[in-house]
Amino acid sequence: MKDKQPTIPAPQFETARQVLMDLLDGREMDLRELSIAARQAEKEILHHLEHIRRSLHGGPRQLTVIPAACRKCGFSFDKRKRERIGKPGRCPVCREESIAPPKFRID
Repeated sequence: MKDKQPTIPAPQFETARQVLMDLLDGREMDLRELSIAARQAEKEILHHLEHIRRSLHGGPRQLTVIPAACRKCGFSFDKRKRERIGKPGRCPVCREESIAPPKFRID
C-alpha cells in the first residue's frame, strides 16, 4: 500500500470577513445563501456578521439588516434586527414557525 500524502489546502488571500463583505456589497443575501457562497457554517457567518456590523458602524458603509418576517401573518421582527441578527424561532403573534429569514446587504 502506498502512504497517503497529506493534503495541503489552497492558500487563501482574503479573510472570511472580507469574503462576506465582498458578497454583500450592494447585494441582498440571507444566511443560507451566504453560508453556501462562503463555504462556512451558518453559526460562523452570524459571528462574522456581528463583527462586520460593529466594524462598519460610523463609517461611510453600513451593514443593512432586512428583518425576518412571519410568512403566515406578516409580522416583521423590526426590533429584533437591532439586538440579534439570527432567525427567530416562531412568531409572537400567531405562534407560527414558518419565518422568512433576515437578509443582509452592505450599502
